[in-house]
Amino acid sequence: MQIPAAFDYARADTIEHALQLLEQHGPESRLIAGGHSLLPMMRLRLARPEWLVDINDLHELDFIVEDGDHLRIGALTRHAALLASADVGRLFPIIHDAEKVIADPVVRNRGTIGGSLCQADPAEDLSTVCHVLRAEVVIRGSAGERTLPMTELHRGPYETSVEQHEILTEIRLPIRPRSGSAYEKVERRVGDWAIAAAGAAVSLAEDGTIDDAAVGLTAVGLDAGTATRAEESLRGQRPTEERFVEAARLAAEDSDPVADQRGPVDYKRHLADELTRRALRRACERAQSEQEGRH
Repeated sequence: MQIPAAFDYARADTIEHALQLLEQHGPESRLIAGGHSLLPMMRLRLARPEWLVDINDLHELDFIVEDGDHLRIGALTRHAALLASADVGRLFPIIHDAEKVIADPVVRNRGTIGGSLCQADPAEDLSTVCHVLRAEVVIRGSAGERTLPMTELHRGPYETSVEQHEILTEIRLPIRPRSGSAYEKVERRVGDWAIAAAGAAVSLAEDGTIDDAAVGLTAVGLDAGTATRAEESLRGQRPTEERFVEAARLAAEDSDPVADQRGPVDYKRHLADELTRRALRRACERAQSEQEGRH
C-alpha cells in the first residue's frame, strides 16, 4: 500500500482564514477540497506537503449565478452540481458534455472545478472547456483580488499563476447570443483520462455565418489553450461540413501528441481531427437551434 509522507492538517472556516493559514505555514502548505488529484500524488510521494489546509467549509465559494452577461461559478462548486444545473446546461452545454465523462459519480460528487483548474493537468477536461469558453478566473490574496483570462492561468503542466499564498475563488464565463458549444472525448474505459478530446464553441452572426469560434484539444499537446489557425479558418464563414473538415485538419496539425500506453502519435492525431469535426458540428447545431428559438 502506498502511504503519503507525514503531514499536518488545518481546517479553514473563511477565505480570510484560509489565506492566513497559507501565509502562516508557508510554501509547504497546500489547499485541499475534493482531493482526487492531490491525494494520489501524495500517495506516490510526487507531492509532499507539510500542511494540508482544508477549505470544504468555505461555502461562499460554492455557487452558480447568472449575473448580467456572465455566468459566475464558485471555485468550490462540485462537478455534480455543474452537471445538475439547468442554467449551466442551457448556457454552456459543453460543460454538461464534459462532466458526463469526467471520472465517476464518486469523484464528481466531491471534486471541484477550482481543484481541476488548479491541478493544471494537460489531460484535464474542464481546463479545455474553460479555454474554449474564454473564461476569466478570480484569484484572491491578502492584498486583494485579481482577474486573469484563462490563457494566463496555466504556466505549464501542473503549474499555475495562483501563488502559494493565494486562492482561486471564481470562474466567470461570458454569455454570448446565438452561441453553442460541445465536447467530444475518447477514453480507454469509462471515467479514464482522455486519449484525446476536443471542445468547440461558436457564436453566429445575424446572417448565420460564424461570428466567432474557439477550438480546444485535451491530452494531445496543443499549446496556447486553443487551436488558433482552426479558429481563424472558421470566422466569417458559413458553418458547413467542408469548413469543419478544414478546421479539424488544422487543429490536428497544430497538436503535438506523445506516444504512450494510450496510443501512438498518428492515432491520437487522427482522434484530434475526428473529435474536432464532431464538436464543431454539434456546437453549430446548438447555436442554430438557439438562434431559431429567438426568432
